[in-house]
Amino acid sequence: MNVADDLKLLLADNLQLGARAQSMTRDSALLGALPELDSQGVVQLITAIEEHFGFAVADDEVSADTFATFGTLADFVASKCA
Repeated sequence: MNVADDLKLLLADNLQLGARAQSMTRDSALLGALPELDSQGVVQLITAIEEHFGFAVADDEVSADTFATFGTLADFVASKCA
């Protein structure tokens, strides 16, 4: 499983980012940079991540730092999968 590739697909599907998601790098800003990633978008994305990767995200694990960049989100997901 490639967490980054799967995460790009989830971003593309759940936030309707299309090809923009595929061009993301670890440094690509998310929260505050993507209008689609508002509070509802965060909840929708967390739900999709939980379903796809098979783990639960506790409320206290969700912070702006987690969603700061594509890299921070990918690292978070990878740590939960480990």
